[in-house]
Parts: sequence; structure tokens; C-alpha cells
Amino acid sequence: MTDTVLVVDFGAQYARLIARRVREAHVYSEIVSSSITVDEIRARRPKGIIFSGGPKSVYETPAPTIDPAVYDLGVPILGLCYGAQLMALQLGGTVTKTGRGEYGRTELTLTGSSPLCVDWPVTSEVWMSHGDAITEPPPGFTATASSPDAPIAAMHDPDRHLYATQFHPEVVHTERGSEVFERFLLDVCGCLPSWTHMSIIEQQVAAVREQVGDQRVLCALSGGVDSAVAAALVHKAIGDQLVCVFVDTGLMRSGEADQVEDTFRRQFKIDLIHVKAADRYFSALAGVTDPERKRKIIGELFIRIFEEVARDLGAGEGSGDEGPKFLVQGTLYPDVIESGSGTAANIKSHHNVGGLPDDLAFDLIEPLRLLFKDEVRAVGEELGLPHDIVWRQPFPGPGLGVRIIGDVTPERAEILRNADAVLVEEIRRAGLYRELWQSFAVMPAVRTVGVMGDGRTYAYPIVIRAVTSDDAMTADWARLPYDLVERIASRIINEVDGVNRVALDVTSKPPGTIEWE
Repeated sequence: MTDTVLVVDFGAQYARLIARRVREAHVYSEIVSSSITVDEIRARRPKGIIFSGGPKSVYETPAPTIDPAVYDLGVPILGLCYGAQLMALQLGGTVTKTGRGEYGRTELTLTGSSPLCVDWPVTSEVWMSHGDAITEPPPGFTATASSPDAPIAAMHDPDRHLYATQFHPEVVHTERGSEVFERFLLDVCGCLPSWTHMSIIEQQVAAVREQVGDQRVLCALSGGVDSAVAAALVHKAIGDQLVCVFVDTGLMRSGEADQVEDTFRRQFKIDLIHVKAADRYFSALAGVTDPERKRKIIGELFIRIFEEVARDLGAGEGSGDEGPKFLVQGTLYPDVIESGSGTAANIKSHHNVGGLPDDLAFDLIEPLRLLFKDEVRAVGEELGLPHDIVWRQPFPGPGLGVRIIGDVTPERAEILRNADAVLVEEIRRAGLYRELWQSFAVMPAVRTVGVMGDGRTYAYPIVIRAVTSDDAMTADWARLPYDLVERIASRIINEVDGVNRVALDVTSKPPGTIEWE
């Protein structure tokens, strides 16, 4: 059984980063809401608990809190920023509105020894983001560090295994921040560093075999890394019981179908069914402009096609039943969180999570549901998938359907596909493909006036979207070299019929999302 650490989310953008830092120490982490009960925590038997930061003051009404009985469980707890202040307040310490906050890089001074900061220099640089400050520790706690505007920047009660830091060790700007997590996880909690790529594969192979037995399984392939790794992982578990299905929606990237065929039919020798369904998708999407309706329509039609394939397989086997009952999907942990299934609000329904019909005729197999993207890529490499697939940039389940902002038509899809191919080719040529989280083209379904040669044109604009990110939970717009932007724009306008204008999106996440819809 893998040791588990729970990350309690108090509304911080950093909760996901904390969870990833824990996993980087080879310990499994899971994000939970601050509304979790003590009984629910006890039932999950965590080896440790980490309180995240949060945007609110502990004195706001309402402010996120947690049942104080959590401190009596005997489970080691590490409070960070807001989590540290909440711990101090609930256990009898003092949190003060000093009128002086600390934001960004700050000098930390050690004032006592701590098992989390072994062999640290007296002063080091950390990342702060707080308005209030802990000014008196709770009974039984000892202050171990301070900063210019945080009298108690770190404290602990080793007898009760309670630790807190006002600074953010999860942020790369904190020197030796990773050591704080390693000391807490390995030394204080006694976790075994057993969450490795091989252990993930072994656990999921066993889980899939137990869930499926001797039944046949369908796997939805999209050409992206997530579905590819999910397929390879399930194939390792059940071999020829797996049938992969690639539904060509007409909304795929350039060359997608050929790459899927080459990898899975010819390299992995996996039974692959190629369904050409573009006409059905364009018909279903005709006149639809609302992005959530698009996702729901694409997701439902996707499932209906799989139900048809399953029935055909059942008939072909002469079994008289409706064929395979299981469906593999490449759902990831951020998909679950963003679809409102974790602690975050529903930002958008993901094709793999919220875009499926209620009367789903399949039992889902989601072997990647607990993984972040970097973990998925590592598992893919371990399974022997081609480099080009493992490191392919993320692509939304609904495909180009949510990159055309407005009504989706075959003409617009073809224009966008061609523009996107030019953009990706130039990004690769510039050596930036691996550095960027995503780089793609977006088409607002409006026409703009232009001048080409001696005549006026009335054609579509294309928007360049390129971002950097670690896990897609937050992202920054990529500062592409101007000469690269110029080459991309020039080639798209000159080579792609129907385009007369190119723009660059310079929005980060938040406030925007990476995809436009």
C-alpha cells in the first residue's frame, strides 16, 4: 500500500504545486477540500497532512477553516502560509493584522533548530505572500525562524508532530524549499519514497486486471499523449482483450490519424478500429456557438459512436450481447479538479470528465486519473511509446471544435488545421516545442477586412496562443521572439487560404484559461 499525504486546499493557487512537490519526493499526494471531516481523514489513513496557503485572512467572514479535531489524530501536519496562521489561531496562538505584508522574495533568519531546516545557513531567501502575521505561537510551540515582517516565520510542536512555515517552500524561489518537504515527508511522517513510475505502472496494471477480468475493453484514442499512454498501460495489463478506437471527428490536428495508425497498429500490434465520423460531428455542431454545448455534443456523440462499435463487436463475435462493457479514457488529475470533481470550481467540463452523457453504457477505466502531465509522460517513456507521442503538446478532447470560437464548419476546421500546422512547424524549427506547454492556433469565427495585392479581402483572423506551464493549473504567455512571430504570421497569411490577419494572445492563466473555450 502506497503511503498517502493529503493536501488540504484552502483556496490557494499553490495547492496543486504542493501536491506535485510531494510527488517529486516519491510520495503519493491527494488534494482534498477544507470541508473534509475528521472521520473522512481517519478513513483515508494518511501518513501526513499539509495545509495549503489561501487568499483570505483568517479573520475574514467567512474564511476557510478545518475541524480542530484534526490536530488530535496524531497525524503529522505541516501548515503553509494561511495554513500556518490557521493552525496558530486554532491552537491558541496570535495572528495579527500588522499593516505590513511581505510579497515575493524575503530574507529568512533562523532563530532555532528545526527538523525541517537541517544544516541551513542562518539566513536564506524564501518566497512570502501574506498580509497578517503570527506574533505569538500557540502553547507548546517553539518559533524557529523570522523575517522582517513575520516575527514567527516558522514554528513547531514536535511532541504533537505539528509544523508550520509562513513562507512557501513549494515555490522555486524559496532556496532549499524541496528539502522542507523531504524532511517533513521522510523524517517526520516516515513515508516510504515508493511513488515511482514503475510503481504507478504496477499498481495500475493490477487495478485494471482486477476491474476487467477476462472482458474485452475499448480504448478511445485521440492522438494525444494522455490517451496514448492510457492505451499502452491497459494493453500491458490485458493484451489482446483491448480494442482501440480512433474516431476521426474532422476536428483533429494535421497528420493525427496517420500517426495513430503507425504507432498502435504497426508498432504495438494493437487491434485498431478507425471510425471516420467527420460528417456526423459537423452536422451535430451546426449552428452551435456556446462552448459548453459544443463540449457536451462532442462528448455525447463520441460515446454513441463507441456504443455502436461495441454492438458491432458483440455481433461479430456471435455472442448475442452488446460487446465490450469497458471504456478506457485518458483522464488526468487536473481534468478532475477543473471539472469541479475536486475542490476547485467548475472552470469547464472536460471531454474526459464533464462532457459525457448521464446514460453512459460503459464502465470507465481511467488509469491516469490520479496523475499530473509530467507523470504521464514519464510513464509513457517507461512503457516504450515513441518520443514524438510522449512529448506531444496537450490537445483538448473536443479538438479544434473549441479552438474555433463560434460556429464549427468543415471550411473553418480545415483553415484552422492548416494554420496550426504552420505554427507548430515553425515552433519546432525554432527549437521551442519542448519548452512550451502548448502552442497552437485559434480562429475567432469573424471576418476582418484586409488588403492583398490590389484588392480588398474579407477573411478570418488567426490568433497565436503559446504558453509556459508546469501542470496547466496556472500558465504564463510565452515571450516568443518577434522574428519567429513574424515568420509564423507571414507564412499563415501567405500559405493558408481564408486568412488575412494574425494576432498574438498575451493573456496568462489566470485570468484567462489556456484554451479559448
